[in-house]
Amino acid sequence: MSQTFGKTRWKRFAVVMVPTIAATAAVGISIAQGALAASFSISGIPATVTAATLDGTGFAQYGTVDVAQDGTVTPVAVSGFKTATITDMCQSVPIKTPLGTYTLTIKAGGSGSDAVSATGIFLDMTELQARSAEFDGINIGVAGGGITKGPVNPQDAGKVDPNGFAQEATEAHLKGVEQQSLATSAGTFVLNGMHLTIKKGNHVCPIPAP
Repeated sequence: MSQTFGKTRWKRFAVVMVPTIAATAAVGISIAQGALAASFSISGIPATVTAATLDGTGFAQYGTVDVAQDGTVTPVAVSGFKTATITDMCQSVPIKTPLGTYTLTIKAGGSGSDAVSATGIFLDMTELQARSAEFDGINIGVAGGGITKGPVNPQDAGKVDPNGFAQEATEAHLKGVEQQSLATSAGTFVLNGMHLTIKKGNHVCPIPAP
């Protein structure tokens, strides 16, 4: 079964969360050199992530909470994919410094073999918008403890209500994606053609045309 939801607000999907410019730059350079097992602590700094397309297999989505290093608790929706392919990805993170606000921007992923790829990826989000969203083999309203088609992050063990609301699908295809994210973790995350910049001011990534 395939269902499409235009401009659907869900919650979550992302790419790199950073507490400081230096830490993010180091992570970005490491990822650019190849596949890197990625897992990030929750800094509490929100990131905006946009993409032309997001295609994933083994999709699961459920609710939980993220706890920042300062103790702030934020309800989030976690989207998990067994595999994901992302084109024209852009992530912007505003960071306050003694010199003012600077935005760290990471761009990566063209089309075909140049796309961003990930395995075992989990995206902790507070908002997601897409020009179109299509799901194959979708189950809506499954119990949180009954997810079988997609993964559940081991880091969320004990925080997911086994009887709570969740949804899953064999495949997910989103176009014109924009999300607000707090954290991302992945088994592997490959950013082909990565370009990292740091500029003064608050600069948000535009939504690319699919």
